[in-house]
Amino acid sequence: MKSIVTAFGPKHHVLPTRSQPVGQMNKVRILLADDHPQFPELVGTLLGAMAEVVGIVRDGRALVDGGLSLKPDLILTDISMPVVNGIEAVEQLRKAGCASKVIFLTVHSDPDFVRACLATGALGYILKARVTVDLLTAIREVLADHLFVSRFDAEQNASDV
Repeated sequence: MKSIVTAFGPKHHVLPTRSQPVGQMNKVRILLADDHPQFPELVGTLLGAMAEVVGIVRDGRALVDGGLSLKPDLILTDISMPVVNGIEAVEQLRKAGCASKVIFLTVHSDPDFVRACLATGALGYILKARVTVDLLTAIREVLADHLFVSRFDAEQNASDV
């Protein structure tokens, strides 16, 4: 059974993480997929020296191609992208045997999107509004095979996730 890290109001759980601080982890090879040019730049800044961005793609078809050819440790992908959406792209990657870990970075806070993303085998779901708070923790947890889902606003029923 996979561990889960969530921050859902009174059900806040933080499970044990890697013993190494983020700065001492091996450099992670990351493929970024987002059709908004400024977002990968922000993510790259947040990642700092902990990661090597091996590619940046702007649509789901390029995500599939990049995931298969670059074989990154981790894929950070948006859901809403041109050509093929992020969920379909990750499904295609899984069918093709891609073993990269996946974190979705998205504006979608609907529990149906969370479920659909996790059904692809992704271990992370970060709301873009929380990327500066959640990204490094999510990466650490996902690389340790733990599930990470961003905290949702109080009016959303996160227990549905």
